[in-house]
Amino acid sequence: MTLKSIAADEATATLGAFDTLIDARSPAEFADDHLPGAVNWPVLDNDERREVGTEYKQVSAFDARKHGAAIVARRVADIVERHVADKPRQWQPLVYCWRGGQRSGTLAWFLGQIGFRVTVLEGGYKAFREQVREQLKTLAEGFEFTVIAGRTGSGKTRLLQALSEQGAQVLDLEALACHRGSVLGGLPHDPQPTQKAFDTAVWHTLHGFDAARPVFVESESRKIGALAVPEALLARMRAHGHCVVVTLPDDERLQLLLEEYGFFAQQVDRFCDHMATLTELRGKATVTRWQEMARQGRWPEVFAELMQQHYDPLYLRSMSRNFTGMAAAQQLMLRSGQAGAMREAAQTLLAP
Repeated sequence: MTLKSIAADEATATLGAFDTLIDARSPAEFADDHLPGAVNWPVLDNDERREVGTEYKQVSAFDARKHGAAIVARRVADIVERHVADKPRQWQPLVYCWRGGQRSGTLAWFLGQIGFRVTVLEGGYKAFREQVREQLKTLAEGFEFTVIAGRTGSGKTRLLQALSEQGAQVLDLEALACHRGSVLGGLPHDPQPTQKAFDTAVWHTLHGFDAARPVFVESESRKIGALAVPEALLARMRAHGHCVVVTLPDDERLQLLLEEYGFFAQQVDRFCDHMATLTELRGKATVTRWQEMARQGRWPEVFAELMQQHYDPLYLRSMSRNFTGMAAAQQLMLRSGQAGAMREAAQTLLAP
């Protein structure tokens, strides 16, 4: 049997050295967060984990282990048949569970008995999570950020996408958060990840960048929907970021907003619910008018008013207060929000 263990700090630096990262935890634990690129081969499902845990607390650890062992043995046999039968002798997996204990240890032992070179993550996911939390406190310090700023509807996200297509290093926080960052920012079909999963995605993205090249990022608030941007990253962006302010004519901004948020035409009640959260800030009469416009299908009018009365005032106050580099920001006028114009703007920013 070839079986070894690896500390979390070493594992986070060498994840690519393993052929497969195996998360032996339950599907619910896996959904909450997991190592980047891991696959979920649970040795206990959600209900089984709950049952064994209850038995551990209410009956005895011995009885719980007997119960769990029977389930795990059957599950490991299924895992071997379904996932391992086609693996060559040279296959080298990393296996982990919550604390690197019985679940991952059992699966790793069986794989080792077959003859695979198996590694177990010491401390399991818990140790990995602690590494992510600690490294996020300092990781951003090694990068120079170019902060793309501009009023809502100015095409900042589209410009980031164009920059990425041109080969630039882009940290698209809104894409990682599955949210556009405004009161209407929730995506129609994609729920936001957990805070842990968002942290892991940010950490993993930064780890893949070259510190000798700039990183392009959007001028975000402290929160994107329900998720908090890592504090050290936000501080680095705000205090040391080179700011680029993109400008788009108001008619083009309105067109872009109608394209991005057009799905609300089929989700009018959802739109009105979002508007209701602005009552204290904008007043009941204004919010009621916006809701009525939406119900009547007057989308250009309602978005034009939202730009002028809600988004633009918030943007001006936020940027001048939070981003040090705004005073000397580079100005970039976009001719439209369409792909060709975004490519041109990206090429301008990347020109030597």
